[in-house]
Amino acid sequence: MRTGNFMPTLKLCLIGTLMLLLPILLACSKGEEPSEKKAAGKAVNPYSNVTVYDEVQQKLKENPNDAEALYHLADLYDRDAQYKEAIDTYKKALKIRPASGYIYFKIGTAYDRLDQPAEAVTAFQSAIKLMPSYAVAYNNLGIAYGKLNKQDQEITALKKAIKLRPRYSSARYNLGVTYMKTGNKQAAMGEYKALKDFDEGTAEALMKEIEKASGTK
Repeated sequence: MRTGNFMPTLKLCLIGTLMLLLPILLACSKGEEPSEKKAAGKAVNPYSNVTVYDEVQQKLKENPNDAEALYHLADLYDRDAQYKEAIDTYKKALKIRPASGYIYFKIGTAYDRLDQPAEAVTAFQSAIKLMPSYAVAYNNLGIAYGKLNKQDQEITALKKAIKLRPRYSSARYNLGVTYMKTGNKQAAMGEYKALKDFDEGTAEALMKEIEKASGTK
């Protein structure tokens, strides 16, 4: 794994930093990373020129306890797929800002990308304690439980995400898929019908999964 050579991905880092000002909804087949306007307690984009990584490092030289700079360094690692380095740096920021639920959330997503669901569960649980109304954290917690083959906990977490956000397409899709894994086609069809009311595309994607699991076309 690379450990700090950002020159090959400088353009990616610049684009990623600028995009922090925009709503980010990186939905995949399972987990999701939501937009967040603030992290570590401050606005998330104080960097403006072409030497983003150098700026972050300079800030940390001036103040190693700059939680905002640590968060941005972790984010650069994260976007460069250097997830272990990202986790280590997020944890440094967390020591300074222990009440930041979003940093816990980011740690959870990084663990998930490393396929370490047990660690991801712990991080998402910590995020939820600080952000109990954060639907996306429950969705991703459910996915982590699923990877541990803990379907009961997965269903509970996904239901909580949907309770908080009834039109949460990803959570309903994930819940429908999980129901099929447990053999509950009727409940899966319930999620399909709910999705049909507001997200035709995701509803059809779920129907394909239901048909595949049922052995029908």
